[in-house]
Amino acid sequence: MIVELGHFALILAFLVAVVQMVVPMVGASKGWTDWMGVAIPAAGAQFLLTAFAFLALMHAFVVSDFSVRLVAENSHSLKPMIYKIAGTWGNHEGSMMLWMLILTLFGAMVAWGGSNLPPALRARVLSVQAGIAVAFFAFILWTSNPFIRLANPPIDGNDLNPLLQDPGLAFHPPFLYLGYVGLSMAYSFAIAALIEGRVDAAWARWVRPWTLLAWVFLTIGIAFGSIWAYYELGWGGWWFWDPVENVSFMPWLISCALLHSAIVVEKRDTLKSWTILLAILAFSFSMVGAFVVRSGVITSVHAFANDPDRGVFLLLILGAFTGGSLMLYAWRAAELRSSAVFGMVSRESGIVFNNVLLVVATLVVFFGTLWPLIAEVTSGRKISVGPPFFDLAFTPFMVAVAVILPIFAMLPWKRGRLGRAARSLRVPGILALALGALAWQLQTGRSMLAPIGIALSVWLVLGAFTDLALRARAGEAALSETARRLRGLPRADWGKALAHAGLGLSILGIACITAWASEDIRVARLGESWPVGAYTLRLDKVEAAEGPNYQTETATVAVFRGARQIATLHPQKRFYPVQRMPTTEAAIDRGLTRDLYVALGDAQKDGGWAVRTYVKPMANWIWIGAMVMALGGIVSLTDRRYRVGAPAPRAPRGAVAAE
Repeated sequence: MIVELGHFALILAFLVAVVQMVVPMVGASKGWTDWMGVAIPAAGAQFLLTAFAFLALMHAFVVSDFSVRLVAENSHSLKPMIYKIAGTWGNHEGSMMLWMLILTLFGAMVAWGGSNLPPALRARVLSVQAGIAVAFFAFILWTSNPFIRLANPPIDGNDLNPLLQDPGLAFHPPFLYLGYVGLSMAYSFAIAALIEGRVDAAWARWVRPWTLLAWVFLTIGIAFGSIWAYYELGWGGWWFWDPVENVSFMPWLISCALLHSAIVVEKRDTLKSWTILLAILAFSFSMVGAFVVRSGVITSVHAFANDPDRGVFLLLILGAFTGGSLMLYAWRAAELRSSAVFGMVSRESGIVFNNVLLVVATLVVFFGTLWPLIAEVTSGRKISVGPPFFDLAFTPFMVAVAVILPIFAMLPWKRGRLGRAARSLRVPGILALALGALAWQLQTGRSMLAPIGIALSVWLVLGAFTDLALRARAGEAALSETARRLRGLPRADWGKALAHAGLGLSILGIACITAWASEDIRVARLGESWPVGAYTLRLDKVEAAEGPNYQTETATVAVFRGARQIATLHPQKRFYPVQRMPTTEAAIDRGLTRDLYVALGDAQKDGGWAVRTYVKPMANWIWIGAMVMALGGIVSLTDRRYRVGAPAPRAPRGAVAAE
């Protein structure tokens, strides 16, 4: 009965979304207040109905109701409870329900918390958001209904994909979808502004927190996915340029550009047309991700479905929203021109240069991801585009972004002097070059990757906080005065510094793990020792055991540095009988300067075991940097200008001015 109620709630949510799509838009165009007001209760009702439907589906997974086809195909009675819950979104239909829950949640947040928005703008934003919901509700109800019953239920289910039975995959999709789908709000604000024909500083101030919130969630979601791939797949890698990784990365890059561009609209009332285009592209790339993951056009370990009918439906949605919005953009673009001017050397120019680099980097990833499909359709040849292409084509653009960030962040608006900014950054520049040169001298190989990465990391981290120190007159004013000035800086400035520094920390981890990682693959017998870098490992035993829904062989590996034992690791090889699928559970001795990573392979005929051992220098700084970036976004969201939509009151004479 609960399942049928959930299905009925989903249909009602679809009907409410149709009303919300039409009535407020007509009301805004006619100036009818009552019609515009329909958007607020409709958005709330749509969210509550979708939440009920989602919880009804989750209840079916929790109680192992195998009369529901989706539960029978993706769950098992012996599965731990956390994975029964995660199984709700660990499949195509359930993940689309999660998509809709988040989409309607964002709409409800604007309805309930958007009292500072002009009524007509709020009505149009919620109407556009409802239009997106109508398309995806239709997709679920007609092609991906999660509530279908089985006439003859099985005694037990088919279990969840073993690769997804991990805490990282329990949390990774919700955060990723909060970012993916959260970008729909930037899209809705952009389309509403195009319909109104008005984009100004107030609009930018309203759209930035929604974009920033989505970017924070997307950053955390990508980081969780990277961590999962690092320890779960047993390859020792943190990023593989897999198509599904790429389609989550592209919206992240575009949203970075959008956040910077919206600053210019807010501060200088220019780049309005470009900012609208970025808002459209950000959510369009999110829909491209949905298409790639669910259509089967590209093979990936992360893909949910392989159904051409669903792919065609999603392609129609993508074409309608992206094509329609670009046509509206082309019609209105001439009205978004600005008379504001700025010099070639200015913060505006720096943000434009930053945006160009990010967008071109996104296009590199886009064409690299889809080129195998394009080549197969046009020439019939099957080709693959792997990490060597992406590393070579993508990396220079991100190096350029890292080089310019500290310099242009310190330039004033409208016009500035490059020499003055460079002099302010001479200490970070000298330290960055010195540490890069030191790394070059100390490394055993002669790869430039690690020295360049270390130099860029120092440059970004010190550059970010040098800007704050200069504005607080550190070293010039008394310590108490400097502290007072630092406290008076807008939180958005602190958030910007943290985000830029977090990028530097991630670059440090990426460069070091790529250039200096060492690997050992061998067959080891019980009691045998082997060296890896500065460490010696010994395989002491391998024991068989039973898990809740799997069989496992767990090794005990002692780790020595010199004569001292520093760790005992327990890598596992698991086998899930229902899915007939093995998985690798790597054991990692983590540290701030290196990870010691051991993965157990298959038993050999001579009695030994295949063992992979890696030493991964600075690996954890990749994810520390990502979390620092996300923290920067969270700190920025607490800025008063985003909470109340207005600048802070004018500070007393002598206080630090806002950015």
